[in-house]
Amino acid sequence: MTEAILEPDLPIIDPHHHLWDLRPLVNAFPEPRHDFLEALVGAPYYTFDELQADTQSGHNVVGTVFMECGAFYDASRGEELKTVGEVEFVNGVAAQGASGLYGNYRPCAAIVGHADLTLGSGAGMVLDALAAASPRFVGIRHAAAWDADPEVLGPPFHHPEGLYRESKFREGFAELGKRGLTFDAWLLEPQLGDVLDLARAFPDQPIVLDHCGTPLGIASYKGKLEENFDRWSANIRTIAECENVTVKLGGLAMAFCQLPDRGPAAGLGSEELAAMWKPYIETCIEAFGPSRAMFESNYPVDRWGASYPVLWNAFKRLASGASDSEKRALFAGTAARFYGLEHLLTP
Repeated sequence: MTEAILEPDLPIIDPHHHLWDLRPLVNAFPEPRHDFLEALVGAPYYTFDELQADTQSGHNVVGTVFMECGAFYDASRGEELKTVGEVEFVNGVAAQGASGLYGNYRPCAAIVGHADLTLGSGAGMVLDALAAASPRFVGIRHAAAWDADPEVLGPPFHHPEGLYRESKFREGFAELGKRGLTFDAWLLEPQLGDVLDLARAFPDQPIVLDHCGTPLGIASYKGKLEENFDRWSANIRTIAECENVTVKLGGLAMAFCQLPDRGPAAGLGSEELAAMWKPYIETCIEAFGPSRAMFESNYPVDRWGASYPVLWNAFKRLASGASDSEKRALFAGTAARFYGLEHLLTP
């Protein structure tokens, strides 16, 4: 699907993308699970060159935020510190972009890594090592996605039930605030009460809820998006009452959501995608306001349903009724504030 770029001068900070090579993981699964896993991740590998091609495909992407994804861990550091390898790898990519050799945009200008917060206070050592690995390191994501139906996630994405409520996790979570670090929360729509409880327990900790809270339309949830919408909406509005929580507007093109219900690269235009996502995006913006909401690509995972140019066109259609200042917040300003990237928006 090829479209003319809407509002091509509007600055964008893409606050959520990955870089990875998951081919060994994907190939470890027999058919048909192999195809299912590849569909969930969007692409078994996603390189700097591919990121550059996507971010420079017409929209005015001035910078990006790398999101942890288990890429290029350094096994030589041992189990607790192996995640430092990912931040070191991405810092090299960011340095390439900062050279200016590839244009004016700044890929991976902020890096969100991973530390196992179930280490309790011991997670502080890992956080310090991550910070030492890159001046661009701003925080972590520790996903908590879980469902009783094993077909929803599959083994690579399955986390312990109720992770965000565990005392050892929260002991580690407290280490973030001591260092002024951000936290990305990824879990599934039926679990939204867990992130609400976490946000209330740590009211001064900046938290961003990824992917609109991940509404589900896959496996045992197939055909139940409409049935579960009111539950999702009520939880989103309650979470938004926590002023320390921001929301990422995206992730809806993932296979988990089935919005669209076919992929990858379903070939739908931005008008059709915008209509499909409108109830979720509008609810989130109404609840959080533009100053606590940011559009995200979630690439390459959202490649399932949309090419990069069409994805951002859909977001621009959804924001067409917003004021200029609200658009600046939704597409760049909120991400810049949350991840400390204000300098990218300074002439």
